[in-house]
Amino acid sequence: MSETATTTEPEQQKQAPSVARASGSMAIATIVSRATGLLSKVLLIAALGAEQLNTSYQAATTLPTMINELLLGGVLTSVAIPLLVRAEKEDGDGGESYAQWLISMGTLILGIGTVIAVACAPLLTDLFIADSPKANPALVTAFAYLVLPGIVFYGLTALLSAVLNARHVFGLPTWAPVLNNVVVILVLVVYWMMPGEITLNPVHMTEPKLLVLGIGTALGVAIQAAVLFPALKRTGFRFKWRFGWDSRLSEFGGLAFWVLLYVGLGFASMTVLTNVATHSDTALVAFNYQWLIAQVPYGVLGVSLLTALMPKMSRSAAHGDNDQIVRDLLFGNRMSSVLLMPFSVLMTVSGVAIGVAAFGFGRSGVSGGTGIGVALALSAFGLVPYAITLLQLRVFYAMKDARTPTYIQGLMVAARIGLLYFFLAVSEPEQLAVGVSLAMSLSFVFGAIVGQVWLRVRLGRLRTGFTIWTVCLTVVASALAFAVAKSVNWLVQNMLGLSNVVVASWVEVVVVTLIGLPLAFGLLAAFRVPEMKPAIDKINRLVRRR
Repeated sequence: MSETATTTEPEQQKQAPSVARASGSMAIATIVSRATGLLSKVLLIAALGAEQLNTSYQAATTLPTMINELLLGGVLTSVAIPLLVRAEKEDGDGGESYAQWLISMGTLILGIGTVIAVACAPLLTDLFIADSPKANPALVTAFAYLVLPGIVFYGLTALLSAVLNARHVFGLPTWAPVLNNVVVILVLVVYWMMPGEITLNPVHMTEPKLLVLGIGTALGVAIQAAVLFPALKRTGFRFKWRFGWDSRLSEFGGLAFWVLLYVGLGFASMTVLTNVATHSDTALVAFNYQWLIAQVPYGVLGVSLLTALMPKMSRSAAHGDNDQIVRDLLFGNRMSSVLLMPFSVLMTVSGVAIGVAAFGFGRSGVSGGTGIGVALALSAFGLVPYAITLLQLRVFYAMKDARTPTYIQGLMVAARIGLLYFFLAVSEPEQLAVGVSLAMSLSFVFGAIVGQVWLRVRLGRLRTGFTIWTVCLTVVASALAFAVAKSVNWLVQNMLGLSNVVVASWVEVVVVTLIGLPLAFGLLAAFRVPEMKPAIDKINRLVRRR
């Protein structure tokens, strides 16, 4: 029975305001989370630098998130959460027993996986950095022992957030990562104030600064999970351990297989990427940091678009309305370009300034910030294809097809791995950060093309030419806008005569952003791009009101 059929009109009216109120809090929380996350990374590179110490830390802290995703994350998102919502609507106890079972079984799986991962930390280190000459295996292993317990807390955060969302509590799960970031910031401040340095040869597990950094990182994830328990209790949920097999998962066994395979391919991709990047002292740090910056506009704008379109596409797929799916896909592709292309061009033309402004001080220095900025500038073109690829994959999931996204993921991973080894062969160590970043962006361009062709075969005519025309308009508008912004920045820099590179970079970031972004969106409006019409109408209404 459909959701519409099982939800009465009064219930819909009652639920709508709570979701509307929550959306504002979620948007603010996303921005604050990105800002505090960026601040923690700024402090990290200032305290640890951009070379071997930070590279080892980055390699180790990647492990718990990837293993959690392999154990539970992908299946939880694609299989368990829909079942949780269904149990809430269909079970006599409002889905409480199923939620208890989900948390119990999830905790058991995560706990076993965490124990095995900690026991196998040296093997995971060998897998990730293998023959990388610039890595420090002993240090990566030491950090891994300390941060791998975070696997269980990452998983619990996802589990508890799912139960809270099913009970129409959206705000706190979105704010919880902010607490994690705050804890990491405090840990880094303590680390920076402590005397001495971490000994690299030999590495001692009892080193105070090593323990503070590793345990503090795991503590942040633990607090992120812990704050959700009181919120769950306030909803009236009573926890009780329940084990065994729930029959409802059997019908989704095939879906779970393809989701796990999808996640496994991603794990393989990141393993190769980490292995290749650690052939340089700075490549892994530079890649992770430029990726963090590039994800800010997508996290605030692209995710919101995807969240809004996914229910619409799912309803259209449920009714077999392929024409509406195509219209939603076309709208999503065009909006992704309109919203994100100006930011992509901003990072292309001022990527070096962004890198130096954000990371060009402390132990990193201007050279470390420049390395991050160059990698960002030369790979920012991948932002729009990345958003389009994720939207395309959601179309297949809306049609209850988990197999095709896995095939597309496999093709993308194969292309990415080939590119990674190509850049490893042709790049000098100091250029490897750019090579790794380019491999990632080019794989998303490839994925967007493959996804569009595959959807054309499945759904028929997609009006791809209309999407390409919008992409071209956004490129032209953004290029013109930021050409003007860079010219103004040149004049301002000459007038001020700034000698400090970091200060000059901050001036460029502020000037180019404040002039380039509004001008880019203004030109898109002047070009009469249809997706700009709602914003223009709202501005006109405000002006008329004045």
